[in-house]
Amino acid sequence: MAVSEIRSKFHEDLVRLEQLAIEGVDLVVDQVDRTIETLRHHDVELAQLVVMADQRIDARYLDLHSGVISLLALQAPVARDLRLVTSLLYIARHLERMGDQCVNVAKLVPLSGWEPPSDQRLVEDIVALGEGARSLVRMARESFATRNVDLAASLRELDEDVDARNKAIFREAIELGGDADRREWSMTMVMAARAFERIADNAVDIGEHVIFLETGRYRGLDLASRNEL
Repeated sequence: MAVSEIRSKFHEDLVRLEQLAIEGVDLVVDQVDRTIETLRHHDVELAQLVVMADQRIDARYLDLHSGVISLLALQAPVARDLRLVTSLLYIARHLERMGDQCVNVAKLVPLSGWEPPSDQRLVEDIVALGEGARSLVRMARESFATRNVDLAASLRELDEDVDARNKAIFREAIELGGDADRREWSMTMVMAARAFERIADNAVDIGEHVIFLETGRYRGLDLASRNEL
């Protein structure tokens, strides 16, 4: 096979992997939607579906990971191509992490009881936080698909609102008081809020990889997200 044909095949594979990554983010957005509805309605059956659906995200992660490793083994990408290949590897990991966080929330729903002593305001606040996280994931997807550096850079600032909501939810939860069951439920909801907050952090990190793709420089990844293994 001629060198030109090899390089052409390399770029075809790279485009295919990039599309797999974009579709993977779409899978995460759908999963976050289901997770929000699970929490909003305390739907135990939907929670089980969320757990099962994570297999698709895990499969996408494995497809991306193996595809990138194959490209690195068979080719010697340089410059912009190398940045894209390495970014795809990281983005695949972020997809898998976000899927896992959805599963974490889903598993909390039956744990809190079939008829938990819930507080509607707290539930609504967590749903709003989840919707904020979902918005960041969609924006991260758009910034990657279009290589929009300004949009990618805006994610970190927007994430501050998600962080603030998460802190407010914690304060609400500890003020609920009541009996032991009510306190246990409120602490369970704090864990759910934290999971949504982690999803937003991973979306921010995808944005950082977009900035790296276009500029060759990392603006500074969220160390907490990078260390979440």
